[in-house]
Amino acid sequence: MAGYFELSKSSDGQFKFALKAGNHETILTSELYKTKAAAENGIESVQKNCGDAARYEKKVAANGKHHFNLKAANHQIIGSSQMYASEASCDGGIESVKTNGKSTTVKDSTA
Repeated sequence: MAGYFELSKSSDGQFKFALKAGNHETILTSELYKTKAAAENGIESVQKNCGDAARYEKKVAANGKHHFNLKAANHQIIGSSQMYASEASCDGGIESVKTNGKSTTVKDSTA
């Protein structure tokens, strides 16, 4: 099964999205947006930027866990990954975003 985006509303009325792999595992999470249209623009930005290796910023947290951010051309963070135990599993997460991030399927649960 192909990946998809899940658009949702937070408890304070803001909007966010998550990129999910075909197995429904969350592989990228957005920041909060004030409007639904802004969150939809964020999804479009993932679709546009996910294939470019230069758009991924890998980091290591203070606890030694690895994670990454996907950034737009203007260096704004579009989405962030979960924490991974190893650099290799983090690299696998990036590959999954590259594969699934082009999905045009958006499951809208904001209504």
